[in-house]
Formats: sequence, C-alpha cells, structure tokens
Amino acid sequence: MKTKISITAFSSISSLGNNTDEVWKKYLDGQHCFSKQFIDQQETSVAVLDVASKELIKAIRESDSKYKFLDDSVLFALAVSRKAIEEAGWNSKAVFGINIGSSRGATDLFEKHYKEYIDTGKARTLASPTTTLGNISSWVAHDLQNDGPEISHSITCSTALHAVLNGIAWLQSGMADKFLVGGSEAPLTDFTIAQMRALKIYSKINQDEQAWPNLAFDFEKTQNTMILGEGAAVCCLEAGEKDNAIAYVTGVGYATEILEHNISISAEADCFQKSMKMALKDEKLDIDVIVMHAPGTIKGDLTELRAVEKVFGSKLPLLTTNKWKVGHTFGASGMLSLELALLMMQHDTFIGVPFSKVKTQAKSIKKVLINAVGFGGNAVSILIEKR
Repeated sequence: MKTKISITAFSSISSLGNNTDEVWKKYLDGQHCFSKQFIDQQETSVAVLDVASKELIKAIRESDSKYKFLDDSVLFALAVSRKAIEEAGWNSKAVFGINIGSSRGATDLFEKHYKEYIDTGKARTLASPTTTLGNISSWVAHDLQNDGPEISHSITCSTALHAVLNGIAWLQSGMADKFLVGGSEAPLTDFTIAQMRALKIYSKINQDEQAWPNLAFDFEKTQNTMILGEGAAVCCLEAGEKDNAIAYVTGVGYATEILEHNISISAEADCFQKSMKMALKDEKLDIDVIVMHAPGTIKGDLTELRAVEKVFGSKLPLLTTNKWKVGHTFGASGMLSLELALLMMQHDTFIGVPFSKVKTQAKSIKKVLINAVGFGGNAVSILIEKR
C-alpha cells in the first residue's frame, strides 16, 4: 500500500449490542447470541438485535415520516453511521465518501411488496426506490447531509470488506480524504431462510438440546451448521497516520477463483490463498491472529483452514471466528469480524471459539488479518495493525 490508512472510528449494531463496551462484554461471556424465531414455517435459530438496539431502530424509524417505510437494512445503517462520524469528529462541514453495501438488500420490504402484488395485482408507489440496493448509501447520505460520493454494492458475503477496499482506493487516489465504509444486513425473513435451507447449509441443531447450534470452527463436524444473524457495522477511514486513529490498515488483498458450481470454493480455497498473500506482501507472515470467515459449513470452514495452512505452514497464527456466536450476517459479516479484530488488539486479549482446540495467546496482539468470502469465490483479506 502507498500509505497507511487510519481507522478513526467504528460502530456496529447486532445481537452483541450497539456500543463497544456491550460488544466486548458479550465476547467475554463465552455464550452464543442465538434465539428461536418462527421463520419459514418452523422454529429457527437466528441472531436478532438485542432489546436496546431494537428500541434504537424503532426510534429512528419514528423520527422522520420519510423513514417509516424504509427497510431495516437501511435503518441499521443509519444508526451505525450517525455514531461513527460523531466518534470520528466529522462535523457537518466534512465532505466524505460513503460506501455501505449489502448482500440481500431490502429483503424484508421486497418480500412484503411482492406478496402484496401477488395478492392484489398492484405495486405500491414507493416499492422500487425503497428496495433498490443503492438506497442504503443514499439514505445514509441524506441523513448525514453529506455532499461526497455515495456507493452501494453487493458482493455477497464479502461485501463489507469490499467496501473497505473501495474506500482505500478512493483515499489513495487523492479523490477523497475521508470515507465511511461498511455493510448492513437484515436477512431474517421467510424466503431468505428458505433459500439457505434449500442449499442444505442451515443448521438443524436444536439449540435447546445442544450447547452450540452453530459449529463454526469445528473442523470435524458432520453437518452444515450455518445460522443467520442481522446487523450492520461501519468504520471511518482516513489517509495517513491520524492522531485519533484506533488502528491502521496496512495491507489489502483480493481474489476470485474459477467456479465449478454457483456456491463452490476449491478444496484449498485458492482465492483465500491469493488474497492473504497479497495482503501480507511485506509482512513475512508475522501475524498474531486471523479472524476467519468460517460460516459453519463443512466445506467453507475446512477449505479456508487449508488455505491458511498453505500460506502459513507450521507457523500458524491464532485462529478464530465469531459466527459461532453472532451467526452469519452476510454482507455485514466482514465488518463485524473487523470489529472483533479491533477489540482484541485494544484489550490485548484473544477471543477464541469455546469448543475449539486452538492454542492460547502467548504474545501481544498487534497485527490481525481478517478474511471474508462470498458465493462466487470472491475473497478479501484485510491486514490491520495496532496504533
């Protein structure tokens, strides 16, 4: 990279809470955040927003008549974006870019509009503008009264980390000084869950009978155990070393591999090998922790582990994931993984997976690599360093 990129603020909302202290306490308790909801005509394990976060989203919805008919994915993004720019000290005169993506977009709203059309033969006037993918960043720009560029995209589950790539590209080109980047996802709907079940990757484990319904990072599991969660997360990026930086992005990598199937990934995750090597270019594998994508599927977890082993050999960093706890938040997942990385560096404490056999922390956490990949084999790896 031409220059270090400062992360000057971070904000999230998920089943972990909506402020840094709450989130860290949740990580320390060693328990999952799953509850059972009646979705897709059956009791389903999911990770929903905590009570306080739901109240926050309700207040935002009711704060403006224009927000009443917005999808949760947009409202989640509004909540975290407001907080992030405040923490970064970006005042009302600041000009910054916005790139907040989503894998599914306005899923709940789209399903409701489509059902209404099937039932009545008519579509509501605002059905289109409120369900287009770009309405996440555009509503955030409206809410923050920002004059900078606004971008939305969907690159499945690596969406949020692709937003980081985009923001860095703008900063290093000199076309922007500041960028707000992240992902937002509200996928807990009947049709979305049904699609995951059709792929045979959703967890069938009854959380009332077994302690861990999502076995992400269990490399000996005999069934797929992915569980969905909702949430959003963003961070503020600025070029150069800033006094208020909480960490630096010092390496980025990306790759896409040739597919044999719509959701396939090669046996040794070639895309991850390439993205990690690109991000690590000058680091000589001196990495303390890798926050893996590891969604809880048999092949997804194993192939990423093999890629890590190929790149690092016998000198493996500490390995972890958060999907056993918060589920898979699709387009927001990479940014929630980045949050975990930041918190581990800040507290110099490794958060492992309770049922894993990974070794314990032996040195300070100063460099963390974050991985994400989505359907289509599009991997991203982001290297961050402690300030």
